[in-house]
Amino acid sequence: MGSNVDTPPQNSGLHAQANESHSSIVRGLILSLAGYAAYSTHDALVKALSDYSVFQILFFAMLFAYVPFSVTRIASAKPLSLMPVHPKMVILRATLNVLSLSFAFSAFVTLPLVEVYVLLFCTPLIISVMAIVFLNERIVLVRWVLIFLGMVGVIVVLRPSIETLEVGHIFAFSAACCSAASAIIARKIGAQENMATMILFPLIATILVTGCALYFVYKPMPIEHLGIMFLIGALGLLGQYCNLSGFRHAPAAYVAPMQYSQIIWAIFFGYVFFNEPIDQWIIIGSLITIASGVGMILRERKVSKVQANLNTRNGRAVVAPLMKTREADKSKHATSNQ
Repeated sequence: MGSNVDTPPQNSGLHAQANESHSSIVRGLILSLAGYAAYSTHDALVKALSDYSVFQILFFAMLFAYVPFSVTRIASAKPLSLMPVHPKMVILRATLNVLSLSFAFSAFVTLPLVEVYVLLFCTPLIISVMAIVFLNERIVLVRWVLIFLGMVGVIVVLRPSIETLEVGHIFAFSAACCSAASAIIARKIGAQENMATMILFPLIATILVTGCALYFVYKPMPIEHLGIMFLIGALGLLGQYCNLSGFRHAPAAYVAPMQYSQIIWAIFFGYVFFNEPIDQWIIIGSLITIASGVGMILRERKVSKVQANLNTRNGRAVVAPLMKTREADKSKHATSNQ
């Protein structure tokens, strides 16, 4: 005899799990967007303090936010030796982080915001090229097409000529190159190095370099400017927290493209507060660069051995290359259940 059968409990459980997963992804995306909004505001404030040396701005930003955040991360790590397994590579990565930060801050105070971001968004493309050379990744046509497309976007925005190119463009591109190289090193040695070591060395290097430079470039600040520097540090901290949380709630392939939302903030801040002109070519070039970067991220999700693009965050986040993602949590959980 037939009888009406209620929905099996396991089906309702799967449905609830799917809803929970969807909710977690949405939460991760919102957190990531909030983090990049904080970073963009951070960058606009750096530009607003262009009367001061970038070393002075960077020193106080590190002092007010990155130091306590990084110390907290180090304290929460397992008590392991801080001596690096690969000391030369760790020191090289720390040096690259200092250079990346210094170049990026210099670019923000000298160039329109949107131009800086378009050049910084070359980072995933540069990572892909470096991964071919240093991580033995295979060269395929799709990768070269995306890299070429990204370069086209940059050219459309900048429309470079002898008259329009400035030292700030060199700063921004150098920041992207240093950030990409740092990410490659983190991927190459991250599995062998203690997280606390990878955090501590860039932190100390940045404080030492900017602190020494401060002796030569320090300019007395009114209390309101000191307050802005404190706010820069706080926004950097907020951006890191939101992005770390976003990657814990949603897969990297969903969260990583959210970094391109900074273009919208750059256009807004540049136009409203710095009288930076916006024309159709800036919009078109930005969209081309975004399409290239998102395409590269989606491609890396499937084929990259190290997912260099997916897990590489803004160079200002000193713990970024080592942050745990939702995928890592799932992998760890699956391993523990075996």
